[in-house]
Amino acid sequence: MNEPLAATALDQLFLTARSYNGWLDQPVTDAEIAEIYDLLKMGPTSANQSPARFVWCRTPEAKERLAACASEGNKAKILAAPVTVIIGYDLDFHEQLPWLFPHADARSWFTGSEEFRRTSAVRNATLQGAYLMLAARALGLDCGPMSGFDQDTATAEFFVDQPRVQADFLCAIGHGDPASIFGRSPRPAFDLFNRLL
Repeated sequence: MNEPLAATALDQLFLTARSYNGWLDQPVTDAEIAEIYDLLKMGPTSANQSPARFVWCRTPEAKERLAACASEGNKAKILAAPVTVIIGYDLDFHEQLPWLFPHADARSWFTGSEEFRRTSAVRNATLQGAYLMLAARALGLDCGPMSGFDQDTATAEFFVDQPRVQADFLCAIGHGDPASIFGRSPRPAFDLFNRLL
């Protein structure tokens, strides 16, 4: 039986973790990127569909290309971060299900409606993006998720060779600069947004 995580782990993952806007001059290595992926891929998705597709922008050229797709407020964040990952979703994720979910003919569940596939792909890829942030934090890194960018432009720029993949959101990763964060915004109490039935 699992034991609850130590308070220090809960702090690192949730309670004192923050979304950063600026970064210390410390690299994120390719080995750390691979380690993040190896953790996040273990998070559950519906029928193990794993629809997320990731582009890790870490070179100056890649960061410039991505910053050109971003809102003014996010350009500098992307250029300064050691790496910013584009989390996309594959509308044809179901073509991978014969080996990802061999227990049943799961591919056939998604062949009829592209809108149904899109809903499932967005939901589960976004979950995988959340796993990415938790994995990065678990490995001692900080995150700065962003939605302020032109999804269509980023899709055309970074997924041109994968025409069925669309960009969803961005997440900068590195060692956060404490001077770049604001005071913590309010969080709602349990009774406000929850019902026990």
